Amino acid sequence: MKLSNMLLASIALAFAAGAGGAQDMTDDMTLVSWGGAYQASQQKAYVEPYLADNPEVSAVWDESSPEAVAKLRAMNEAGNITWDLVDVVASDAIRLCDEGLAMEVDHDEILAPAPDGTPASEDFGDLIVSDCFIPQIVYSTTFGYRSDVEEWGGNEPQDVCAVFDLDTFPGQRALEKRPINNLEWALLCDGVAKEDLYDVLETEEGQQRAFAKLDTIKDQTIWWSAAAEPIQALADGEVVIASTYNGRLFSAIAEQDQPIKMLWDAQVFDLDGWIIPEGLPEDRLARVKDFLNFATDTQRLADQAAYISYGPARASSAPMVGKHADLGIEMAPHMPTNPENAKNTILYNYEWWADYRDDLDAKFQSWLAQG
Repeated sequence: MKLSNMLLASIALAFAAGAGGAQDMTDDMTLVSWGGAYQASQQKAYVEPYLADNPEVSAVWDESSPEAVAKLRAMNEAGNITWDLVDVVASDAIRLCDEGLAMEVDHDEILAPAPDGTPASEDFGDLIVSDCFIPQIVYSTTFGYRSDVEEWGGNEPQDVCAVFDLDTFPGQRALEKRPINNLEWALLCDGVAKEDLYDVLETEEGQQRAFAKLDTIKDQTIWWSAAAEPIQALADGEVVIASTYNGRLFSAIAEQDQPIKMLWDAQVFDLDGWIIPEGLPEDRLARVKDFLNFATDTQRLADQAAYISYGPARASSAPMVGKHADLGIEMAPHMPTNPENAKNTILYNYEWWADYRDDLDAKFQSWLAQG
């Protein structure tokens, strides 16, 4: 009898704790991402299913990921964190973690294991590049080009250095308005070996060399800040070649049937994932953890690949990547990690850029302002 009473008491206590836990979770979330096709893939793959399972919850998007570091610094300074979960690139996650603006997490504690029981930390493996970073996808920044440029006389770019060849491939370019990737491509096309890029870029002479190479196309370049801009510029014929994210290009080519082709040469691999802002109230943190456990499991990350051509960060998700949700085409060949597409890649150095980003941002903006 005593054992039975103890058991009943334990069940009652567990039930009460569970009920209290549910009540302690806030019913709204502000999620921060990049907009466009990528954010749409997040919405379809795991936000909508999560909200269907939790009808009392609402989620709103803030498309401020490009300014996430600056805005989180400002929020921290003001003592008012209004974001619940923030999608950032790996180098920004490292910076935010180093500055105490992102929360350190125990990946195995808050994330679901793989279906076979493999702990999350092993399933994500080396892609966990920071104690604060929860990986979602592997993507690349690469180039798209118009396939109907008469002035090219039937030629098409075969390698990344076509971007710097205004004689063979005349016309305006579009490059992202930041030093990342542009400096690597500039040095590569100035004769620096891939394995030496960051050693050279670490020197003042190497930085000047990269800017000098970019000078050769500066007056033929439009600088973009929002990821929708280069795709629109290509579609409108305003530019003939543009850097952007491979998922954006896939959307324009496969979904919108634009006269654009992909140039995979020297694509720059990068990681994207979540960070939890430091200092969230307990009820908001509890909701975020509940959502993260769902949104980053093996099935959900595989589902995301049905909407955009980014490789899921979990090893257990990769074999589950299937067809495009609407077009019915196999998605594996369109992933940046596909062997045919990854013959010549640049491995983005997250830690290097975390150390040098602020300094090179300032130098890049100064160089742009020189006219």
